[in-house]
Amino acid sequence: MQKTFTDIPLNRPATPLLDAVNAPEDLRKLDAEELTQLTDELRSFMLFCVGKTGGHFGAGLGVTELTVALHYVYNTPNDRLVWDVGHQTYPHKILTGRREQMLSMRQKDGLSGFPKRSESKFDTFGVGHSSTSISAALGMAMASDQLGEDRKTVAIIGDGAMTAGIAFEAINHASHVDKDLLVILNDNQMSISKNVGGLSTYFSKLWASKFYNQLRERGKKALRSLPHAKEFVRRTEEYMKSMVSPATIFEELGFYYIGPIDGHDLPLLVQTLTNLKAIKGPVMLHVITHKGKGFAPAENDPVGYHALNKIEPKPPVVEAIEQPPKISKPKYQKVFGDWLCDMAERDQKLIGITPAMCEGSGMNEFAERFPDRYEDVAIAEQHAVTLAAGMACEGLKPVVAIYSTFLQRAYDQLIHDVAIQNLDVLFALDRAGLVGEDGATHSGAYDISYLRCIPNMVVMAPSDENETRQLLYTGYMHTGPAAVRYPRGTGPGAVIEESMTALPIGKGVIKREGSGVAILNFGTLLESATTVASHMNATVADMRFVKPIDEDLIQTLATKHQLLVTIEENAISGGAGSAVIEFLAAQGIVIPVLQLGIPDKLVDHGSHSEQLTYINLDTAGIQKAIEQRLDVLKLPAQATL
Repeated sequence: MQKTFTDIPLNRPATPLLDAVNAPEDLRKLDAEELTQLTDELRSFMLFCVGKTGGHFGAGLGVTELTVALHYVYNTPNDRLVWDVGHQTYPHKILTGRREQMLSMRQKDGLSGFPKRSESKFDTFGVGHSSTSISAALGMAMASDQLGEDRKTVAIIGDGAMTAGIAFEAINHASHVDKDLLVILNDNQMSISKNVGGLSTYFSKLWASKFYNQLRERGKKALRSLPHAKEFVRRTEEYMKSMVSPATIFEELGFYYIGPIDGHDLPLLVQTLTNLKAIKGPVMLHVITHKGKGFAPAENDPVGYHALNKIEPKPPVVEAIEQPPKISKPKYQKVFGDWLCDMAERDQKLIGITPAMCEGSGMNEFAERFPDRYEDVAIAEQHAVTLAAGMACEGLKPVVAIYSTFLQRAYDQLIHDVAIQNLDVLFALDRAGLVGEDGATHSGAYDISYLRCIPNMVVMAPSDENETRQLLYTGYMHTGPAAVRYPRGTGPGAVIEESMTALPIGKGVIKREGSGVAILNFGTLLESATTVASHMNATVADMRFVKPIDEDLIQTLATKHQLLVTIEENAISGGAGSAVIEFLAAQGIVIPVLQLGIPDKLVDHGSHSEQLTYINLDTAGIQKAIEQRLDVLKLPAQATL
């Protein structure tokens, strides 16, 4: 029986069995009776590691038994395990030779929080976004068949990820090509079925057994000459299954369905997976797991324990010295959530839409206060955008709250269904720019580039919390598609005005007057830009709008300065700086322009400040880049007046 932990260990726990497992081949040397102890040690060690580093939490606890069983039964890495999303892969990393590196998780130069092909041969497919596992695994299975290689392929996907269209596209294709592929549906919210019990477990064991499948195949051969009898047997089997499991839909899609079974019953998992290795063609194994399993607080609050911040050591007790109270700065998602509620009170036509990111986008209060105007479409970004388009056609005003990185998945819908028809949809793009520990898969590094090339779009990049609120209102009042991008975390602490004012579309403002150099800032690097400008006596413009860009302001700055510098937390390629250069070229204005932003390379995980330093977008890097360009141009660096 598995242990249930109530506390996160502050010191490394004793894990004698786990310490001997340096690769899955070591795991496969253990007796089946030792596996339960191993799972306890694995949970304990993972609790300790996440307590030290922070990171995704509940999902890994929920698949501990499944992870052990998979590596025990399958010959990894020759057999391929393809994990969906990757939040749940900490146990997988620990068992595949990375145990002693776990304290570097999500830190600069450390382990990624997701599977990453360059990190380990056991990470067969790099992920971060959801619902890709079945497609990738099917591709691997087809490649193995094409190359004549003997290996098994397993995709592990959650019930939430199954809501995305790509998952069902892959299932449909898998049944068509009929390759050997096991899909494990990890159902940790019981959103597909609640059918867990003695009877269903009995039938699951039966359906996965060698005896049953031999009988099934022999029966098919015997009944080939009796089509009516064969059809009768098939229907009888189907009806029997439908009484105790949700098999019908997957069977109709061409998969042989097994389950649901208890995903925390390790002997049952090992037995079932062993039997399934002999079954040919596409197979669906449905397992029921509990997110946060084995850690009591997470079991009781799986949403709250989805991820965990690292546990800071308690400071030594010293005599209290009265300190001024710290001013709490709201996160940008809170700024958005508050604005959404305020706007909803004003306009009954407002509809809030999210693809499964209610908490992450700050929509909890809105969902509670306006439940009839809140739509969570699950992990279905394409549907979210086209749903909004349909609503806009009928006179509603949808606000789609979506992470910048996830809007990439709905790019066709954004163009075809919203922009071409010039529909009145507002996009609130959370997590724009670099996002820190989640790394390259989650960075919102491209939205300016991919949005500004779309006709009819208005693209806004506020510099602080209050400007975010006002530009959200501006975008809402604008008729047509508009997007407001803002970053993860907190801002500089600007005073947020309760009143809402629509700012002039396409107009920036001068924040500091200087000479020689003019810095055109797009977004939340304004504070760094202003600091640099004060050292160099440069002009600073808060551009606010990427599209339409403030052409008059650019022209004015170009006539009064010798160097223009554009700053954005977006890819340099095709970004806001490119928009400035395009305008200057079109007008025949010749002036040096220095583009500062995210270079043409992926920025790995680390803290947000470390990422900015790495790409020279911190204050020191910005100033150095400007000074180097002035030196090349043989222009004087202005001293502070």
